[in-house]
Amino acid sequence: MPRRTKEEAQATRTQLLDTAEVVFREKGVSRTSLADIANAAGVTRGAIYWHFENKADLFVAMVDRATLPLETMFGSLTDPNLVDPLALLRESSIDVLRLTEQDQRCRRVFEILNFKCEFVDDLAPTMLRRKECRQGAKAVIEQNLALAIKRGQISPTTDIRRAAIGLFCYIDGLIVNWSMEPESYSLAEQAGALIDIYLDGLRACRLENSTRSG
Repeated sequence: MPRRTKEEAQATRTQLLDTAEVVFREKGVSRTSLADIANAAGVTRGAIYWHFENKADLFVAMVDRATLPLETMFGSLTDPNLVDPLALLRESSIDVLRLTEQDQRCRRVFEILNFKCEFVDDLAPTMLRRKECRQGAKAVIEQNLALAIKRGQISPTTDIRRAAIGLFCYIDGLIVNWSMEPESYSLAEQAGALIDIYLDGLRACRLENSTRSG
């Protein structure tokens, strides 16, 4: 296949994925046909079948190329040599909230997964990635909080599993609720203050315990 043809084919594939994000978000996954996506993209159904086996294959490819909000928490939070783990947890949590609003692809795919999709039949395997993402986020938060205890940033009596679950649910809930009313406020602008409310609570417990022991 000539180089130009390969580039054109890749451009068509990208166009189809971009269009799928828009149409799935508008109509819902179950109510969208491949013909709907082909029409919106200005191509034939044959062009879709050249790149994707069926709607489920197209859907999975669309999800796979997007970075979901909580996936950004992986990586640096697990560094055991962090001097200020709580500061990095704050920064990573803020990045998650900012990404949700500022990355349009992330935002569209997140909304499709949460509000426009049923994970049944051929789409059921997509739920596995979501579960792994959520479990991974909770795990790195817990590891970070354990290190924060070692650094004396939060009380050693803190139940880190519960604290990790709480922060995860807080962030996840902020994203879901903002996605339902994005016009009500800017999640990106409020991210720092919102995260500080939770983390300041953990720091306050350390100070309270120190006062009692003193």
